[in-house]
Amino acid sequence: MAEHPTYDYIVIGAGSAGCVLANRLSADPAHSVLLIEAGGPDRHPLVHLPMLMGKLMHSKIYNWSYDTEPEPELDNRRIYWPRGKALGGTSTINGMIYVRGNRADYDRWAQMGNPGWSYAEVLPYFRKSETHVERRDAFHGDDGPLSVCRARGTNSLFDRFVQAGIEAGHAFNDDFNGEVQEGFGRYDFTIRNGRRCSTSKAFLRPAMRRANLTVQTHALTLRIVMENGRAVGVDYSVGGATRHAHAAREIVLSAGAVNSPQVLMLSGIGDADELSTHGVDTVHHLPGVGKNLQDHVDVCLVYEIKEPITLYSELRVDRLTRAIVEGALFGTGVATTFPYEGGAFIRSRPGLEAPDIQAHFMPALEKTANLHWPKPFTRARIEDNHGVTIRVGPVNPESRGHITLRSADPRDPPRIFANYLTTAFDKATTVAGVKILRQAMQQPAFADLIGTEIAPGPEKTSDASLTEWLKQAGGTTLHPVGTCKMGNGADAVVDAELKVHGVEGLRVADASIMPIISSGNTNAPTIMIGEKAADMILKESS
Repeated sequence: MAEHPTYDYIVIGAGSAGCVLANRLSADPAHSVLLIEAGGPDRHPLVHLPMLMGKLMHSKIYNWSYDTEPEPELDNRRIYWPRGKALGGTSTINGMIYVRGNRADYDRWAQMGNPGWSYAEVLPYFRKSETHVERRDAFHGDDGPLSVCRARGTNSLFDRFVQAGIEAGHAFNDDFNGEVQEGFGRYDFTIRNGRRCSTSKAFLRPAMRRANLTVQTHALTLRIVMENGRAVGVDYSVGGATRHAHAAREIVLSAGAVNSPQVLMLSGIGDADELSTHGVDTVHHLPGVGKNLQDHVDVCLVYEIKEPITLYSELRVDRLTRAIVEGALFGTGVATTFPYEGGAFIRSRPGLEAPDIQAHFMPALEKTANLHWPKPFTRARIEDNHGVTIRVGPVNPESRGHITLRSADPRDPPRIFANYLTTAFDKATTVAGVKILRQAMQQPAFADLIGTEIAPGPEKTSDASLTEWLKQAGGTTLHPVGTCKMGNGADAVVDAELKVHGVEGLRVADASIMPIISSGNTNAPTIMIGEKAADMILKESS
């Protein structure tokens, strides 16, 4: 292989974890690093203004634009799965909400046979990444590459939402990433000076000045090359031409919960029976690849608001144009905020160890491609378009899905079987969340403003009617994880050091390694996984 370029480390995927790995592994000039990304640079102007995130999610810009297979418990609907395809991965198109999860999540990971992953052991990696603009305490960092700030929105309905939660008997929480997670409050965000702070911006761009880091964009990984049980290189395609790079030390697969198992299977690592159906020769039988898929399902509660004080007022063409210009030039104004700033973590019943329900509150009507109602809500009269949306769902769903190959062609998207709401627990917990948030919206904080309940609708009060409604209303919070499970059982793909079982020189480091989904938005935990993986690799190489 002397004719092919050789690097100490090859990182596949420049997403939320991959950018972290590229930065940390190349910090020592003695290490040569190749970072391979299927997408391109993150230069589009829509990337930088937080309010425009919805346009990114529902466009082809920097997006794999996947769809699930028909979902049995969601009226056989295909659910749209946007996944980032650019430097920064999904951190380039996501909602920027910074939630680490509950300490109980990581303690459970450790208890499942993954030493080193307890909350006390992963907290330093969260802090290592972070520079929090306002918070200064033992839970937050102040010199990391990733800028994190408090919610920036000024709409008064956010305060009303928090007050309603308090009036309903829930705690106020000023910091979901602090001592406790439970309560009503506002989220933190990966925003710097009014602009998105993706992992590309935070970690990769500063590192790209280094001579020992090579970043190859528009490069589709074809397969990981194996020799005698060891991963030794990567075949990838650029402009239709196949290239090969050799890894002297290790290959780190960081392509995400969809693409990481796809790359492994295309490389002959997976369930032998499944691979054979696609004509892929099995290099290493590892049946857990692509299994254990988890995602946060949610539904939308939607209410009319009687006064013109929602974000809809900002969506008039003249005001929106002005807001975009203000945000782009000065980093201020409504365009520099993400609309789902209000949040809550609550327990569906007493006695639970940790909150089992999460809510996201937006002072506007939700109108997305994944509609949660039979017809769009846009009304003829402008004043009739004011409302609020609350997305609610379980943080630790029991339903498990899987990802398989569609074919042996790397250009074909894999098949995604999310299996949302396939357990009684997930349905019951979601319905419980709907009832709890309904109760909050009936509190005095909204008494003078609340109008008709548009979804699910005031006629749906019984558990049976609400459970039936989930079929039409259920969607995704866009947090897929778990398809390269960390652990030691028959369904595990990597060990506690993220090394692929039975394969030398290959690790997986991204959201796919989570044995159980974290309680909340998954971008912050994925960044932490990148940090911890880099530290383990560097300690081993020293």
